[in-house]
Amino acid sequence: MSDDSKEGAPQTPRVLFLCTGNACRSQMAEGWLRHLAGAQVTSLSAGTEPHGLNPRAVAAMADAGVDISMQTSDSLADYLGDPPELVIAVCSHAADNCPLLPGATSLLRWPFPDPAPGGVDEGVDEEEIRARFQSVRDAIRDKISSWLADGAAPLHLPRA
Repeated sequence: MSDDSKEGAPQTPRVLFLCTGNACRSQMAEGWLRHLAGAQVTSLSAGTEPHGLNPRAVAAMADAGVDISMQTSDSLADYLGDPPELVIAVCSHAADNCPLLPGATSLLRWPFPDPAPGGVDEGVDEEEIRARFQSVRDAIRDKISSWLADGAAPLHLPRA
């Protein structure tokens, strides 16, 4: 954590959630951390191959009372020059393809299943897809809540 803010107080640690497309899981995680941790951290997300915010992720989060509609789908490359203190990979592919980040950036692996249907998803109705998004949304919320309650290692935040 750096101590170079204008008032001399330590800056809040930056936590970046990483997945391949920065469309669903990392976006939901960014929204949950911002919602649950408030000003304790700066919540970010990025993808190794970003391809836009998934409207189903936006809807699933809105159903839980968290608005992520203004978040953007960013590239991990945007953070290489000024890396966050912590990267949390929410998919195995992104974790396996995350470049070595300079500085003291830590990497945690929290893989969650991809709720978005891949390719042609014949026979899967919209209700089933919505249920997948809700299930992943809730699993991400539970993981972040537990992590914060335990002190958010390696950030060492006050226990919730």
